[in-house]
Amino acid sequence: MEVLGIDIVGKSIKGAIVDTEKGEIVSGKKSTDSAEDSRPHKLISKIHKVVKKFDWKGPVGCSFPAPTTKGIILSANRINEAWVDADAEHLFSEITGCKVNVINQTDATGIAEMTFGVGRKASGTVVVLNIGDGIGSSIFVDGNLVPNTELGQIEIKGIKIEDRASNTARKEEGVRKKTWAKRLQFVLEHYEHLFHPDMFILGGQISKKPEKVMPYIKISTKLKPAEFGRDASIVGAAYYAAKNQKLI
Repeated sequence: MEVLGIDIVGKSIKGAIVDTEKGEIVSGKKSTDSAEDSRPHKLISKIHKVVKKFDWKGPVGCSFPAPTTKGIILSANRINEAWVDADAEHLFSEITGCKVNVINQTDATGIAEMTFGVGRKASGTVVVLNIGDGIGSSIFVDGNLVPNTELGQIEIKGIKIEDRASNTARKEEGVRKKTWAKRLQFVLEHYEHLFHPDMFILGGQISKKPEKVMPYIKISTKLKPAEFGRDASIVGAAYYAAKNQKLI
């Protein structure tokens, strides 16, 4: 089954058609220009433009940069606050004329990794971390998603984890890779004490060249780089929509 996967990246939108049985993108990607304004009417218009670029009439899965439940936006750390309590699924479905399912962006990333990527045969508790501008997280227990975790927002000694160890923090502070690895080790040890996971999957910047950072992270828990790159949230959102619309 083919589903149009859409990812809201900052204040721009990108999309591609996904084979949800294979977890593969089967079209070119189309996107909108970035803009500073992420208010609902602006992003709704961008979603409409992406769907029109594909001349798409079928199911749509959309990853959204905020916690969601049944398509309703719960908080807005990375998006305009006017989105809080908005029914994104209804708004996107209405503007596009398609059935749209909306999922937390980092949950979509985790779904791609756990269904088609490095976590596809994993059991027990798996923590997927997307380390980029911030630190996004998704947790799976025996393959089942625990939705809307915000592990990057946890504070250690008064400092948010993502402010301490994200790729943005590394670049802003000019931290070398080995030092960054130590910061990440400190964070992962904290997560170990909280969740006792069976495996961590690290995505984002680290997964591009894992050999430059991961060998310097010394923890007890199994540690693997993510297989999907920037396509993870598109694939995961499409798969989520297919499951919710009972297409697979």
